Amino acid sequence: STGTKAITVTTLIDNTTLGSLQSEHGLSLWLEYDDKRVLFDTGQTDLIVRNAGLLGVNLADIDAIVISHGHYDHTGGLKAVLDIAPKAILYLHPEALRPKFSQKDNRTRMIGMPDTAKETIRVLADHGKVIWTEMPTEVFPGLFVTSRIPRNNSYEDVGGAFFINQTCQKADELLDDQAIFFETKPGLVVLIGCAHAGVVNTLDYVTKLTNHRNIYAIIGGMHLVNSSMERIVNTINAFKRYNVQKIVPLHCTGKEAVEKIKNAFGEKYVLSGAGTKIVLT
Repeated sequence: STGTKAITVTTLIDNTTLGSLQSEHGLSLWLEYDDKRVLFDTGQTDLIVRNAGLLGVNLADIDAIVISHGHYDHTGGLKAVLDIAPKAILYLHPEALRPKFSQKDNRTRMIGMPDTAKETIRVLADHGKVIWTEMPTEVFPGLFVTSRIPRNNSYEDVGGAFFINQTCQKADELLDDQAIFFETKPGLVVLIGCAHAGVVNTLDYVTKLTNHRNIYAIIGGMHLVNSSMERIVNTINAFKRYNVQKIVPLHCTGKEAVEKIKNAFGEKYVLSGAGTKIVLT
């Protein structure tokens, strides 16, 4: 980023809250990037509108909305947001619109985006306001969306029993999973929704795309909630390898992983929840 204004990331929706805001299982981050306003994911319900109001965040100012992947807890607030954000351009991977299911104890749940979100996206697409991120895409100068993230290591998986059909025979590889990355004075920042592609795969890909060796900050859901100890340790080692200076685990990272990250990184770990603001410049 070339401007002199501060770059900040405010958590609008998270599983936890640190103030007077409400929480829900979901994620939404508000990014102030120079004079641009970017919303990354929309939470599970229209709670995002209420929380934004309490924080003095004007959703009508949104220039771009980036959807990390097509699960309900990241797309449920989309219609409510688009009703008040007339100039927003939407960035998402086409796979995000596919049916999505999860299976637990032989029970199948629909976990894809709600029909209201799909309908809204169709209308936006008809008006030329949707950009399908089928390859790495520059949203604003210096601010990018990864598109699909290659899966290269042996220890990261999508983090659960996810499927694209109701009979749960076809696995969902969550190819729609994508991250945001951008440059700040102290270095590269990566925002992740759930990291279903794997946090380490994500960082490996971003550093490859940018030719960076170090990452200044990583903020978002790391989906280590059901992970093996091996995966958590490998993730921590990758953060060390990339010399990450700010680690902000949210949403689906999981208590155990958060504890381990906190112990490994001390002050580089940042406690965050709905209502917290991180200044990056």
